[in-house]
Parts: sequence; structure tokens; C-alpha cells
Amino acid sequence: MVAAEPEDRKGPTLDTGPDHCLYWRHREVTVHSVSLERQRMTNAAHTMFAADEASRALGIELVEASDGRAVATMTITRAMVNGHDIAHGGYVFLLADTAFACACNTHGPVTVAAGAEVSFVAAGRLGDHLVATATERTRYGRNGIYDVTVHRETPGGSEVVAEFRGRSRVLSAKRD
Repeated sequence: MVAAEPEDRKGPTLDTGPDHCLYWRHREVTVHSVSLERQRMTNAAHTMFAADEASRALGIELVEASDGRAVATMTITRAMVNGHDIAHGGYVFLLADTAFACACNTHGPVTVAAGAEVSFVAAGRLGDHLVATATERTRYGRNGIYDVTVHRETPGGSEVVAEFRGRSRVLSAKRD
């Protein structure tokens, strides 16, 4: 799993590319507790995640991100459980959204959500270790569509908690 921190405390910087889209100026990200073959990562998704205080403050870890795919994990804590004693849907959505953001930013240009929807399939519970796997379905022009499945491991196997579909948009350096 990845707990990434930027080498310096400055925020990532943006450059305008030849296609007038914004790109992260990559800086090296130190990765803790990963396999030996991947000690350093430098794609835009890792740079973005390293600066994502909101996701990291909730204990979300970026496991992998490359080529339109990302995997992020989070454990449901007492603070994430609602009055029905189940995981609040907003936290499940946030995990899926973080995986989506990392997947759509693996290509380089700064990419944001244009919209998203979620279907909650099963309730998350206190202590559940959730895994969100985001996969690129298609990219067209400056747009993209990504699917994210959030699941938990149970003694009987993997159980889907939520299905998420995100629509992305690459930001332009000039106003649209």
C-alpha cells in the first residue's frame, strides 16, 4: 500500500502543455511500504494524491495508479459510522471519488470530475477495510468515463459495497 508524501512541502505546480491543457509538473514522490520494484512513482495521479489532504486525513491509501486505473483503500472508523450503525454513504462515495480522481489523472493533464453517481449495494460496517478499484471505460476529446467498484473482503469472498460511475473533464489552460 502507498502512503505518499511529497519530497518538499510546496504544492504541485501546473504547466500549460502544447494542447493548451494544464499538466502537473511532476516531482518525485517517496512511497512507503510498497513492493521493492516500485520504490519511486512519478505520475500525475501520485503527485495529486500526495497533495490531497482531505483523502489522506481519512486514512485513504493509494495502492496503485497507472494507465487509467487506480486502487485506493480505507478502513471504516467509528467517526464514519452513522446513526444506523453503518458506514455513512458520503465516506464510501469519497473513497470511490478518490480512486476515480487518481485513475483519470494518470494520463498527465489536470482532470476533474464533471459528474458522478453511486449505487450503494451493501452497507459498510465499522472496521470494514474497503477497496475501491477505478477503471477507465473511455476517453473522448477532453472527457472520460470511469467505473469504480468498492468492495470488502469477507470470509466468504469479496462483497460489493458500491458501484460508482464518474465523468471526467480535462481542464483547459484558457477559459472555456
